[in-house]
Amino acid sequence: MSRRVRSASAWNMASARSSCWSAVSVTGQTYNHMVVGCQGVASVDRMRPTVSRTFTTTTPPEAVFDYLADFTNAEEWDPGTVSCERVSGDGGVGTTYRNVSTFLGRESEITYTAVELERPTRIHLTGHNEQFDGHDVLGVRAHGTGSEVTYTAEFSFSGTARFAAPVVAAYLPFLARKTVDELKARLDRLPA
Repeated sequence: MSRRVRSASAWNMASARSSCWSAVSVTGQTYNHMVVGCQGVASVDRMRPTVSRTFTTTTPPEAVFDYLADFTNAEEWDPGTVSCERVSGDGGVGTTYRNVSTFLGRESEITYTAVELERPTRIHLTGHNEQFDGHDVLGVRAHGTGSEVTYTAEFSFSGTARFAAPVVAAYLPFLARKTVDELKARLDRLPA
C-alpha cells in the first residue's frame, strides 16, 4: 500500500475569479481544496482545514531537506511546538516523534510518523492522536542559489474536537504566516 500524497496537478487556474484548485490523493481518497489567491488554502470541507504556503530561502535544497527531515527541529521553527522528541527509528521513513504543541491555548500530544522522505525534494509526516489526524507535506526545489519550499498542512478532527474545525480553519492563515516567518528565518541562518 502506497503511503504517498501526490498533488494531482500543479496549481491550475479553475475560474476567472483567480481561484486555484488542487486535488490531493491520500491512500486512494481524493480531497479538493480551494487556494485563496494562490497563497493560502481555505478548505472546501470545513472538517478538514488545510493551509499551504510557498516561500524562498537562501539555503540550498539538500541543507533544507536535512534540517526539515529531522522533525525534532520543529521546536526551532514551529511557534506552537513546545517539545518534539524522536521516539523510535533512525530518522528515516517510519521514524516516530512525540510532539507536544499548544494551539489556541490548549496543549496536546501528537505522534508524528515520517511516511515519505525523498531527498532533497519531499517530506511527508502524518500526525495522530485520539481526536486529530494530520498530514504535513514539505516540498523543496532549487531556486537560484537557494530553495523554494512549499509547506502544506491538512488537519481532520474526530470526537468533540470536530467542533473546533471551523475555528481552526479561521485561525490557520495567521498561524501559517507566523510559521513561515519562523521557518524562513531559521532556514536562512543554516550553513550552506
